[in-house]
Amino acid sequence: MTETAAPTAQQTPEEQFAFFHSRRELAVVQPQGSLALTTTQVIDIEQTVWGVPGTWAPLPAGESGISLTATAADGIQVDGVLVEGTVTVRGKDSPEPSAVRFSDTVTGFVIAQEGGLYALRVFDAQSEAIQEFGGIDAFDYNPDWVVTADWSLNPEGTVLGFEHLKDDGKTRDEVVPGRITFSRDGVDYDLAAFKSGRALQLVFADATNDVSTYSVGRFLFVAPNADGTITLDFNRAVLPPCAFSYAFNCPLPPKQNRFPFAIEAGEKNAVKEDGSLLH
Repeated sequence: MTETAAPTAQQTPEEQFAFFHSRRELAVVQPQGSLALTTTQVIDIEQTVWGVPGTWAPLPAGESGISLTATAADGIQVDGVLVEGTVTVRGKDSPEPSAVRFSDTVTGFVIAQEGGLYALRVFDAQSEAIQEFGGIDAFDYNPDWVVTADWSLNPEGTVLGFEHLKDDGKTRDEVVPGRITFSRDGVDYDLAAFKSGRALQLVFADATNDVSTYSVGRFLFVAPNADGTITLDFNRAVLPPCAFSYAFNCPLPPKQNRFPFAIEAGEKNAVKEDGSLLH
């Protein structure tokens, strides 16, 4: 895939959308992009991990990361150093997270999990999914799906429980900084978006799910405007990572984020080169 030139101020909304879409297709095939993820394995006891060498074990409670025991013959590098013996692989929640390299194409890192546990994520830059990938099917740009909503702050510390795809109905509390409200066809909507870096992540479902778009739902990343509004450009609705790899555990839309109407804007599905669904 060729690199696309950066957008200019003179571009139309349709051209800006085309650039955004091309960048999305490029991002998912990166060496640690969504299509490269092959394994996410929680390390709760001493164990091996599917597809990679070494023995992995949890650290004492309160410490970031997991323990790795390997020999030089295993060829594992942690932070650029060949492992011979036992080392600590620091998690992404550490100020200095570790990088793991298994081969020229296979890499990994460690993420924090609920309950103080950690998991190893393994990425393959030549994964089967990357080899089969044809593109991200998306609706044409539609200005009718650029919605201006109202934004109001919640009391500090407001949280909402979000269920995740693989959590068997359990919820995880996420901080919800404010309320996103708008009306459509005489119905009022009060949406919840949680913090994701500097942005807000809106996890939503609509009547297109499992019809023309991915069954689980989609994501929209937004930020409040200075005038107290927030722009919901559903043309930039994206597929969750679990649409590209079963090794992700994605948040599901809470009840207030489930629209009864069809939002025919944004990404639909990840597809193979022949146009069939990747998952």
